[in-house]
Amino acid sequence: MIDIRTDRLILRRFRPDDAADLFAYLHRPRARCFQSGRLDTPADAEAEAVRRGRDDEHVAVCLAASDRLIGDLFCLPEPPDTFSVGWNFNAAYGGAGYALEAATALFGYLFSERRARRLYAYVEEDNAASRRLCEALTMRPEGLFREFISFVDDDRGNPIFENTMQYAILRREWSPLSSRV
Repeated sequence: MIDIRTDRLILRRFRPDDAADLFAYLHRPRARCFQSGRLDTPADAEAEAVRRGRDDEHVAVCLAASDRLIGDLFCLPEPPDTFSVGWNFNAAYGGAGYALEAATALFGYLFSERRARRLYAYVEEDNAASRRLCEALTMRPEGLFREFISFVDDDRGNPIFENTMQYAILRREWSPLSSRV
């Protein structure tokens, strides 16, 4: 993954010094889909930052002015030319358009440099913010999977299944100008 710069952000590989900021939003993940990646200690965060820095699937999203980590994107390749994409941001930076700016930059990179044909994202049906982000990225809803997956259990240890939306976009449908950055 090469560094990608936008007006306000830097998208880059994770580094060990990202651990404290990663811990800040993964210690208590807001979205249930990130519960399995919850970090219990700062040492866990350091190990996770090092692990993520070794691959091109995890992208650190940092403020350009300070290089401070505010969230992350992922892009999991599915050969030959499809990527599963997603995002997770520190709530303290919500509402400023950072997720849209970062995802727009990543989509442009995946379509132009990695020659992706198709990108798709899974979003829990009740995650309104991520659904709005998909729509701002001009992704189209492709379906609703009822009781698709479980990330958490109820008080008796039974899985709570999530209804999950799938959004997608093809390279021929993508126009960075169609996204509101």
